[in-house]
Amino acid sequence: MTKPNDNPADPFKKALAEATRTMADDPDMTVSYSVDPPGMNREGVRLPQVSRRMTRDEVMLARGTADAFALRRKFHDDAVATKYAPQGNLAREIYEAMETARCEAMGARDMPGTAVNIDAKIAHEADRKGYSQITNMQDAPLPVAAGYLVRHLATGRDMPKGAGNVMDLWRGFIEEQAGGTLGDVDHVLNDQAAFARMARKVISDLGYGDQLGDDPDQNDPDDQQGEAEEDQDSPDSTGQDEQESDESEAAPERSQEEQQDQSQAQVTMEDSADMEQGDEAEMPEGEAPLEPPPPAPYSDADPNYTVYTTDFDEEIRAEDLAEAAELERLRAYLDQQLEPLKGAVSRLANKLQRRLQAQQNRSWLFDLEEGTLDAGRLARVVANPTTPLSFKQEKDTEFRDTCVTLLLDNSGSMRGRPISIAAICADVLARTLERCSVKVEILGFTTRAWKGGQSRERWLAQGRAQGPGRLNDLRHIIYKAADAPWRRARPNLGLMMKEGLLKENIDGEALEWAHRRMMARPEARKILMVISDGAPVDDSTLSVNPANFLEKHLRDVISMVERRRQVELIAIGIGHDVTRYYQRAVTITDVEQLAGAMTEQLASLFEVDPKKRAKAGLRRAG
Repeated sequence: MTKPNDNPADPFKKALAEATRTMADDPDMTVSYSVDPPGMNREGVRLPQVSRRMTRDEVMLARGTADAFALRRKFHDDAVATKYAPQGNLAREIYEAMETARCEAMGARDMPGTAVNIDAKIAHEADRKGYSQITNMQDAPLPVAAGYLVRHLATGRDMPKGAGNVMDLWRGFIEEQAGGTLGDVDHVLNDQAAFARMARKVISDLGYGDQLGDDPDQNDPDDQQGEAEEDQDSPDSTGQDEQESDESEAAPERSQEEQQDQSQAQVTMEDSADMEQGDEAEMPEGEAPLEPPPPAPYSDADPNYTVYTTDFDEEIRAEDLAEAAELERLRAYLDQQLEPLKGAVSRLANKLQRRLQAQQNRSWLFDLEEGTLDAGRLARVVANPTTPLSFKQEKDTEFRDTCVTLLLDNSGSMRGRPISIAAICADVLARTLERCSVKVEILGFTTRAWKGGQSRERWLAQGRAQGPGRLNDLRHIIYKAADAPWRRARPNLGLMMKEGLLKENIDGEALEWAHRRMMARPEARKILMVISDGAPVDDSTLSVNPANFLEKHLRDVISMVERRRQVELIAIGIGHDVTRYYQRAVTITDVEQLAGAMTEQLASLFEVDPKKRAKAGLRRAG
């Protein structure tokens, strides 16, 4: 009998984990479920979370991700892949995408059921990244298109809508340049080494042969013999060390004298360096320094955080991204979509308004010996004339000038109902707080393009420098400035409904941007609320930097804001555990809970009782 508290998704998770181990032929592999991005390492795999509701999309995504990881575990050999891997970043991306497609195609041949599951995973990823809205070949990622084409040719299956769009945009070019090479895909599918050689040939056909590096199959016996002879002729460094050691032991007195001479020489050099520094310090005013000052860091939180270029970043008002008529149309569409939800949100907003106004109203101190006569207590004097008169005095409640900033994640994964509800909640809360004389600013953050935009194009044209740092064009959007009246900014939130607006999310720089804007405000109290549904993700940046590059910067920025304590920071994660980043955070599992979470978190900040405030800060919705 199932206990009431049991999660109905647990049997499915257990069965899927066992099936994944069996398919991967790895009984010791760990299988976990998380709201964080899926991943695989030597120990096991991390699959998408499956909620208690077990919707069809959740189940299919989990199964497709599990099948993809299991097939790669079964058919992929890291040693072979490393041997043939190209050196250049773009070539390596194409190589990896084709190898992933090979593993999935082999699974589709042996176990046809996996093809349907992986199609669901591909469809989800394509929808999240907006592949169906791409119309230009330059905006579609070539490595992804190459992987899709290999899978299509090897299995004969049509790709899901968004994925098929990306594949079709590049298909003519790929088949024109490498069609003859790809014709052998069926013959080499079962041999990873032969497939890797074919992939390298395809990369060369596409014009990226300069990124392949040396041919791993090419061995020159003459060169190897020459290297061996050179090694024999060259003196052994180890032998030299041993000889020097023997000489030191044989003449210890000489060794001590040499050490003293060396130390004296070192002291002399240090004194000389100090003198040179002193000369520089005494240089007359107006003299040009010997070296230009170092450039200012890109981040106050982490001076080592790098950005390839900021030339294409933009901070822009919402009204500058669309015509006034389009904003009105999008706003009307937003209102129409969320008509059923507005009543519940408005009730929560009224509750918040009552709590705020109650704190702003004046109060009275009673039973005083002087002040205004308390008429309500006169009955006691009439009943007992010996009772002294009671006085009262008006007291102002401490309520500092406050500014609230709502920072909304405008990434592609927020597309659909999450961004709609976030927009309407920001709308209602802004109106509510404005009635209570609290200034409100609404900001959004995304990127201008998928796959790096103009920043990546410049990086490619300038030789693909190693470790370029953030490699995409930022777009920071001002939906409502703090001093702007709400009636003028109301249409701007409709912009979130615009097709193609939502792309990648680089949270650290967005949070630092919002923090800088708040620090310039004159209000005594500043509150910053971040609403996001995932960790920082930008494929262009993460493909050429360490995997934790963006996440580390986000943690550094959060640490800086919380350490300075000039801004009160709150975070709400939609289906994503943000408590591992922020000290004060709440995670909701259903987007419908967003309005209540925003209201309660803001209301708790104005609680007079610090115990209530602390309790609200630890609560997790859902």
